[in-house]
Amino acid sequence: MSDENKEGIPQDTEEKAVAGPENGAPGSGGGGKSRFFLVLSAILGLLLAGVVAFYNVPAFHVLLHPHAGGDNTAKTADMYTCGMHPFILSDKPGNCPICGMTLTKIESSPAPGAAAAVSSAPATKPSGGARKILFYRNPMNPNITSKSPAKDEMGMDFVPVYEDEVKGSGAGVNLPEGYATVQVGAERVKLAGIQSATAVRETISHPVRAVGVVVPDETRVRRVQAKIEGWIEKLHTNFTGQLVTKGQPLLEIYSPDLVSTQREYLLARAGVDRMKESPYQDAREMSSGLAQAARNRLKLFDVPENFIEELERTGKVQRTVTLNAPVSGYVTGKEVFEGTRVSTGMDLLTVTDLSRVWIEADLYEYEAQSVRVGQTATLETVADPGVKLKGRVSFIYPTFSPETRTLKVRFEFPNPGLRLKPQMYANVSLDLHSVTGVVIPDSALIETGVRVIAFVDTGDGSFEPREVKVGVRGNGKAQILSGVKAGENVAVGANFLLDSESKLRAALTKMTGGASAPPQPQPQGQGGHAGHGGGQ
Repeated sequence: MSDENKEGIPQDTEEKAVAGPENGAPGSGGGGKSRFFLVLSAILGLLLAGVVAFYNVPAFHVLLHPHAGGDNTAKTADMYTCGMHPFILSDKPGNCPICGMTLTKIESSPAPGAAAAVSSAPATKPSGGARKILFYRNPMNPNITSKSPAKDEMGMDFVPVYEDEVKGSGAGVNLPEGYATVQVGAERVKLAGIQSATAVRETISHPVRAVGVVVPDETRVRRVQAKIEGWIEKLHTNFTGQLVTKGQPLLEIYSPDLVSTQREYLLARAGVDRMKESPYQDAREMSSGLAQAARNRLKLFDVPENFIEELERTGKVQRTVTLNAPVSGYVTGKEVFEGTRVSTGMDLLTVTDLSRVWIEADLYEYEAQSVRVGQTATLETVADPGVKLKGRVSFIYPTFSPETRTLKVRFEFPNPGLRLKPQMYANVSLDLHSVTGVVIPDSALIETGVRVIAFVDTGDGSFEPREVKVGVRGNGKAQILSGVKAGENVAVGANFLLDSESKLRAALTKMTGGASAPPQPQPQGQGGHAGHGGGQ
């Protein structure tokens, strides 16, 4: 009691308090001091990082120390950012003050201090005109938009979305699905080797080329046959390939029937002479008719007219009869030799007129449907390059070949100088579908399997993808039925690069929520800034 009355504290409590530090009581001694120094070190480190960021990172400097007045117009300069922390911006190379990663360069970024003035500075198009801002979008959540400049909960400015970006993102009604307008700039167009050609209005035709075989004109082939029985006494045309002219002697044949027929004709002529003085008209007509019948019989045996006239003049029967060539041409077949016995209907010689020939070519189904009899064709041969002959389609066969799935078409060509020889190969060209319309180079078209795409050069390094309908193609050109107008320029070189870039931009836009403006942005917040709109 004396101790308690002296200090006002129980004695056992004082002993515990004195013994606390020695036993390691919390809040006192060495443990408390170590935690205090750790907290103090963390605070000093954060202050040091803030000072470094304030003087070395323009974004922090502008955020914490905005400069009043001055030109707030956004200027372009080389900027650097951190891949892990995009809000870290710097106008010179260095390392991220947070994670220590090397800053990467951003091309055509706003200059330091211009981020806060982006919304108020009118952006310009590549051509120099002002770009129209449609709305603003949260950089971290594209579904949050605003009609006026705003900041998100982290203090980051909303990104403006321009009218040309909406069109280039693939939201335009004229752009094919999955494609976006590509803006590469005039300098990059040259570096990438992108070339353009102007769509013009001209006549275009679809050429069909096929390899054909030269065959004789069947209407100009003549076979010399025996119409009586006999023997070949002499051959005036004695080898295949010999050229003969019409009326030229071919062979001499001995036939007992021809000998007897000559005698009958001579006797009939003598009877006509005797009956000239007869008073009976019927007798005169009968004798004349017998003579005429005997003469016609000789003609039916292919006895030449000059041979009959010689028989009438001399009155002597000839042992052999000479047969002449019925047409001019080449001997393409020879079945007899001197001394050969022939019978009625036997082939002796074949004479073919090769002044005009046929070309038989095979065309595929889609080509043959447009071929018409009378169409003009051009022929070239490997054996005689440089020489072109003009002909026409003379016949289209009515059936397809089941083996090759082709249709045989016959062409008729003149054959001056016997340039075309039977069984020779020849290249036949036929122009189909001659039409007049908007024509562009065939290399400007990109076939996707479902549709055809062409990139239209809208100027200043901007290329707009369009779906086109193609008509007639030929000679490296294509007729455009819709999608491109006359006078517009289309990409014809390195357009595969534009195709991949356009698809990539469209895919990225779709992943980030698209670039189309929301129907009704909902402004929120105070102090002239709109808040976060609802997600679409």
